[in-house]
Amino acid sequence: MTQRLHLVFGGELKDPATKVFRNVDEIDIVGIFPDYASAFNAWKSKAQQTVDNAHTRYFIAHIHRLRDEETAESPTEELG
Repeated sequence: MTQRLHLVFGGELKDPATKVFRNVDEIDIVGIFPDYASAFNAWKSKAQQTVDNAHTRYFIAHIHRLRDEETAESPTEELG
């Protein structure tokens, strides 16, 4: 069975119309979650906490999409 991991992260953007972080060192890593529902709940909670700051935005990244399980090695494994 394929595990469908999701990463929730966010922080202050340079411009609310873009997805460029003001300071990458200050990105808030909320956590990695085993399913979309729990990731969504964490995202929603953080987004609601920062609703008054238009420059702060949180995202859900689908970690399971970064790796092709059908391929022996993914491009990231070739870097090492």
